Amino acid sequence: MDVTTDDLEMLFRLVAALAAGALIGYERTYHGRPAGFRTHALVCAASSLLMLVTVYEAHWVPDTNGTIRLDPTRMAQGIMTGIGFLGAGVIMKEGIAVRGLTTAASIWITAAIGILAGIGFYFPLVVSVILTLATLSLFRWIEGKMPAQSYFVFQVRFARASAMTEADLMKLIENHGFSVANLSYRLEGEGRVVRHNMVLHTTDKTSASRLADQLVAAEAVMEFRITPTGD
Repeated sequence: MDVTTDDLEMLFRLVAALAAGALIGYERTYHGRPAGFRTHALVCAASSLLMLVTVYEAHWVPDTNGTIRLDPTRMAQGIMTGIGFLGAGVIMKEGIAVRGLTTAASIWITAAIGILAGIGFYFPLVVSVILTLATLSLFRWIEGKMPAQSYFVFQVRFARASAMTEADLMKLIENHGFSVANLSYRLEGEGRVVRHNMVLHTTDKTSASRLADQLVAAEAVMEFRITPTGD
């Protein structure tokens, strides 16, 4: 089989898409996200492959004297619509905490980058990869330096006989720089255990670790959990 110039161009576009997706996916894998290196590489390559179907229609559609025309933009619309189902699969809700939004967005833009590779737009492809990696890594650092409210879901359980009073618990939490919202009460274990659920927010990112250290040392605490609500 003779290898034509179009064949080499298609190979280059697929390899470019695979490499672009792998770069973005590695950043996600490095930060422990479930959709990482291989997922992003495959999404980008698949988007490129599907665009090649329409861009190189002359290779597989017989000559019909112009009576049949394929619209590449419709394929792009279908890819971006379908990729939403994959993105939704990495979004997880735990209580009021929602995780995976950034990974879902990275999958979505990886599909768009694959489309650029498929139609041969190499300059915007390179720019898009650079901007995406900068957003996922550099912006993470910038976000860490910016003053912002951090939200946590806080759950704590006491033995009823030695439970802290509400006033003492609120004082303990507020002494670590937290504000409290949505406080709830619950009796468990046939009334032997007192459980409190609440949402905490603070601008001090070290507050959670300091509160955890004090709760570990408190004999009245049977069990506690402090869960950040960020991505």
